[in-house]
Amino acid sequence: MTDSDAILERLMRLHPKKIDLSLGRVVRLLDRLGRPQESVPPVVHVAGTNGKGSTIAFLRAMLEAAGYRVHVYTSPHLVRFNERIRLAGELIAEAELADLLARCEDVNRGEPITYFEITTAAAMKAFAHVPADILLLECGLGGRFDATTVIHRPALTLITPVSIDHQQFLGDTLEEIAGEKAAIQKPGVASVVGPQDPTARRVIEKAAEAAGALLFRFDWEWCVDALENGLHYESKTNVLDLPPPALTGPHQAVNAGMAIACLEKLAGFEVGAEAIAQGLSSVDWPARIQHLAEGRLMALLPAGAELWLDGGHNRAAGESLAAVAEGWRDKPLHLVFGMLKSKSPSDFLSPLAIHVSSLRAIAIPGEDNSLSAGESADAATSVGIDAEVAENMEAALGDIAARESGSFRALICGSLYLAGRVLVANG
Repeated sequence: MTDSDAILERLMRLHPKKIDLSLGRVVRLLDRLGRPQESVPPVVHVAGTNGKGSTIAFLRAMLEAAGYRVHVYTSPHLVRFNERIRLAGELIAEAELADLLARCEDVNRGEPITYFEITTAAAMKAFAHVPADILLLECGLGGRFDATTVIHRPALTLITPVSIDHQQFLGDTLEEIAGEKAAIQKPGVASVVGPQDPTARRVIEKAAEAAGALLFRFDWEWCVDALENGLHYESKTNVLDLPPPALTGPHQAVNAGMAIACLEKLAGFEVGAEAIAQGLSSVDWPARIQHLAEGRLMALLPAGAELWLDGGHNRAAGESLAAVAEGWRDKPLHLVFGMLKSKSPSDFLSPLAIHVSSLRAIAIPGEDNSLSAGESADAATSVGIDAEVAENMEAALGDIAARESGSFRALICGSLYLAGRVLVANG
């Protein structure tokens, strides 16, 4: 265990709830730290349900291709906490992270604060200390009371597609959830809006009008289309024909389009078509329909088999995977599936059901909040998928390989927490 791991473990015990949406605790700590959030570079503040991480990855790749130094804050991490904080292009070093966390722990004086709040405060301290041109800041949950909302005047806001998720914290209806996300919009600040359900779009537009934000909406002020050999982006002032995104899946065209729309409305930054194209081709974002071409888990499968990994966990993510599976009809598709108790396995799996030959259900290793393998198998059976319980991911892959005589695809999916364990196990 590293020094930062030990501190993070202690920080988990400072508040009885993992999530408790409020700004008071984080503002108190930031005040004691000297208000570092007021010294960070210009911020692109990103909320939404799906596509936040991928869009930020595109945006970072494009900005860096244009020569800018980019800070990034995302969550959750897959393997190491360091993944959440990127300083001017590099993941935060272990020694620096441990020092920051220790400083925040000391200044907090043992008072109640959530894990996300205190680690966000540490990130703000890091972003204020290291010079950069821009900060790409992802909301942890919602928007209105998310700890990242301590940035009062972002350079730009982005709302990616909003769908039903985290109902226990954000509300039971799409209107309530969209309202929480839409609250990041600010007076006089451009608000880039990705594709939305009409209900969510109306809520976002109404919130933008009330806040005085400047809307830049998909299919209204800008659009993007995936072509056979590339990407077409268009607005009133910009027309771009570009190479296809390096990330797999039809939905990545929209994520790339949201990144380009952000660049178009980001004042003071010059990112030309060449840098945009370079970013599209070089972008990297693990566990988003990621092909695992080698490694310890891949070695369990026979020649001709493919192993894929995805961390999506709600219905919209299941629909995106189903769109990918539509193009995978040349080989049988077998799932290895695990999910958190806070998610709906049937919502995620139902769009995939017609594409799947079988499913092996597992519990997420080392995760107390995981559905049991039996619960996941029952959910899969309820939506028409042939499902069995497996002891672990290795056993699941081995069983698929033993029963499938020809070439096939295996997709491990259902949770970013599971995806992280897979990346460690695969080496």
